[in-house]
Amino acid sequence: MAPNLSGGVALAIVAALGFSAKAIFVKLAYAAAPVEAITLLALRMVFSLPVFLWVGLRESHGAKPLTRRDWLAVIALGLLGYYGASVLDFLGLQYITAGLERLILFTYPTMTLLLGALLYGHRIGRREWLAVALCYAGIAAAFAHDLDVSAESAAVWIGGGLVFGSSLSYAFYLSGSGPMLAKIGVMRFTALAMLVSTAAVFGHFVATQPVAALVQPLPVYVYALAMALFSTAIPVFAQSAAIRRIGSGRAALIGTVGPLMTIAFGWWWLGESISTWQLLGAALVVSGVVIVGRKG
Repeated sequence: MAPNLSGGVALAIVAALGFSAKAIFVKLAYAAAPVEAITLLALRMVFSLPVFLWVGLRESHGAKPLTRRDWLAVIALGLLGYYGASVLDFLGLQYITAGLERLILFTYPTMTLLLGALLYGHRIGRREWLAVALCYAGIAAAFAHDLDVSAESAAVWIGGGLVFGSSLSYAFYLSGSGPMLAKIGVMRFTALAMLVSTAAVFGHFVATQPVAALVQPLPVYVYALAMALFSTAIPVFAQSAAIRRIGSGRAALIGTVGPLMTIAFGWWWLGESISTWQLLGAALVVSGVVIVGRKG
């Protein structure tokens, strides 16, 4: 394997590992203290802010200034991709297992496909429809597992709906980000979108929580810092670097190990059960995403 290819594969695996661990850190923080979702998200953004601020300033130095239309696009996409999606995801994790969360969240490639057809008139072929069917059959199987083991089926539906909304929000972000990525660059756009999201999270926190809510037990800070570094900054830039080396298609396919990693982490760190239905659901979702990601 060529050095550039092997390095890109390694970076894509690092990204998948980091993204997969996010739900675990969130669940561990919830178990450590009765912390609100927006407070935990605010702490995550506080710790990741210096990284994205530094990257945003570095990438913007000497670059062509953004137009008003560019800024409006960055703001709108930042609110969708890293604010709206994150808030809904953190809220959903109060109700459902980390494994089910990752499977639902991982439907965003098929949602992006459907949005492309709805918003831009892209044609969906039979292979893509098969991918959509496999993904949602997988979600149904995973839901069957969680409904079976949960004492409150309503919580599973509420949490699942919130995370589904998160996936839809992220799909909107992906559908609209293509032109901006090409125009201002991956690193600059990602950093600026994260800064917009951080401002929105802080605004949400100030409007709904007292500042004293930021005072939390040490474990909550540790898990928030872990999220900021290992499940936000490092995987975001590792994924960008992987895409530059091996292309978005290969990077996306390697990322399909994410749901399986989260299920394994949930069993290992959180004591979440693993059933045949859950593994079947994971296999179906991953198969659907692989089909969407293939070319030709």
